[in-house]
Amino acid sequence: MCGIAGILNLNGNPVDKNLLGRLTYILKHRGPDDEGFYFNENIGLGHRRLSIIDLSSAGHQPMSNDDETIWIVYNGEIYNYIELRDELIKYGYKFKTNTDTEVIIKAYEEWGENCLEKFNGMFAFAIWDDLNKKLLCARDRFGIKPFYYYFDGKIFVFASEIKAILLHPDVPKRPNEPIIYDFLALQVLDHTDNTFFDGIKQLLPSQYLVLY
Repeated sequence: MCGIAGILNLNGNPVDKNLLGRLTYILKHRGPDDEGFYFNENIGLGHRRLSIIDLSSAGHQPMSNDDETIWIVYNGEIYNYIELRDELIKYGYKFKTNTDTEVIIKAYEEWGENCLEKFNGMFAFAIWDDLNKKLLCARDRFGIKPFYYYFDGKIFVFASEIKAILLHPDVPKRPNEPIIYDFLALQVLDHTDNTFFDGIKQLLPSQYLVLY
């Protein structure tokens, strides 16, 4: 279990480093082994790591491709990463680590968004493609790993847990009463992309989104 968080300011404003630091730190229980950040103008990514595959510092996140044009924060495990790694090696890719994180990056370089069809596992991740100024966010097909976000057209804030998103001063702190009523009356939860907090949504299982 790791913790991921990020802020994309679509108005072009630089990301507040201290703010993203707070969003990421509140997830420390999800990843006690390491903390890392990536900042580039209006995008910021944060990660709390629980080491599972490749316990060395080579697994530090956010992780990038060779020319640092693609960055990822990732929580989960790709069960078939060795098979995908072998396939990508045949295509000429070279690997610096033994992590499944690097496999996701190379898979994105090779197949773009179609790489999602290749992954067998449990995951939630965000990839920043700096060349195309594109953010790709995705969740595994069974929704094992959480991915929550807030988007109002000006800012996009995401995290592994809602409490991190609520730390952002521009995110409203209002209850989503219809969803709360559904839960109390029907005892159902996670049946839509809505959450108990108005404006904060979740990626549904097997869902992904792209922001430019």
